[in-house]
Amino acid sequence: MTTNKNEANDYCKNNEEVFLKNFKEFLSIPSISTDSLHQAEIMLAAKWLKNHLTTIGMENVRIIETKRNPIVYGEYLKTGKSKPTILIYGHYDVQPPDPIDEWESDPFQPIENNGKLFARGASDMKGQIMISLAAIESIMQTGDFPVNLKFLFEGEEEIGSPSMRTFLEENKNVLKSDFVLNLDAGMVAADIPTIVYGLRGLAYFEIEIYGPRHDLHSGLFGGIVYNPAQALCEILSKMKDEHGVIQLPGFYDSVLELTNEERQKINALPVTDQDYLKETGSPSLWGEDGYSTLERLGARPTLEINGMTSGYTGEGPKTIIPSKAIAKVSTRLVPNQTPEQVHQQLINFFEIHAPPHVHWQVKLITKDLPCLIDLHFEPTQKYSNALQEVWKKEPVFKREGGSIPIVSDIKTILGIDTVLSGFSLPSDRIHSPNEHIQLEVWKKGIQAIISFFFNF
Repeated sequence: MTTNKNEANDYCKNNEEVFLKNFKEFLSIPSISTDSLHQAEIMLAAKWLKNHLTTIGMENVRIIETKRNPIVYGEYLKTGKSKPTILIYGHYDVQPPDPIDEWESDPFQPIENNGKLFARGASDMKGQIMISLAAIESIMQTGDFPVNLKFLFEGEEEIGSPSMRTFLEENKNVLKSDFVLNLDAGMVAADIPTIVYGLRGLAYFEIEIYGPRHDLHSGLFGGIVYNPAQALCEILSKMKDEHGVIQLPGFYDSVLELTNEERQKINALPVTDQDYLKETGSPSLWGEDGYSTLERLGARPTLEINGMTSGYTGEGPKTIIPSKAIAKVSTRLVPNQTPEQVHQQLINFFEIHAPPHVHWQVKLITKDLPCLIDLHFEPTQKYSNALQEVWKKEPVFKREGGSIPIVSDIKTILGIDTVLSGFSLPSDRIHSPNEHIQLEVWKKGIQAIISFFFNF
């Protein structure tokens, strides 16, 4: 039996209420991964996915235990070796709903209001999972599927995916595919379909400056020892110059510069400096000279001080010289940079600038590699065509400023690229109270994924 796109789209439209019912049922499970008290709900969500995949015709569906939360795997490999195999990634875990008192409804009792569906996980990313599964069901119920499928749904993304690298390493043959479809990104706006082709990496450091063995009385000892808090401030202040240029030795040596084509695409995004001023509430924008705001956001590396602690910060006076000072510093990395390189560069910087009167150490706490996907990657072009068919306009291409570790992990371990997109909006309040998804965008997303599969 064969099928065509029109039949699948008709099925989709006729079953929108059924899809929405399934979506709400999935959202009602509080699969919060950050809290061990919700382990039962995590397993319940995994079982729900397993049952749903089986119901829509997927095979070899199973729950695979990890050291923490289970992975749901499934496949459909009946299309034949001449057709590509797409690995569909998603995460079924969600953030905690706190602060609860800021929600206008129960975060795990989905409600529709003004064309939006409100619930924790509605946008990030249960809604995205249900888009792909509704598209697959629409095709499966009307004929033959045009490609082969594998599924990788994890329950640890919101806690950093601690089990994922090991799972990928141990299951390379099982997960072998031509590319990944990952909808854990989003759109610039409801009327602007978006494809993400680059992600920055991350190197996160904890810096400690040590002086005396213990806190000292600032009257008895002030003026004869070097204050670690002062040393920390002096060092941090030298990490960037007045033009926003990072001063770590060799920091930019391996940075992959933007091509003219990329600069054109990035700067064509319909977002202005005024938009960012409004979003941030900052009195002005500032950053590395020679680059636009949009280029700085996703295509240039950064260094930011995330926090500082030293001495007494309680109410009233306490006249001490603190024995140590601590700073948290993060760097966002672009292609060809590695966390290990930047770690060594930061150490070299301290060897140059740290005063000899204190001791120090720089610890690399968290690391993720940057990722860049060829703009002309064939599956990305087919996905672009699908978005254009539904939205009646060409999608925009952007580099995302943040990190999605699974993308670089899959590239490094499985050796395959990702089509990275999604149907979340900046206004969806992801990770915040009153998270929601726009249902009209959600429905169009299903149509786009149906079209994408047929483009093969």
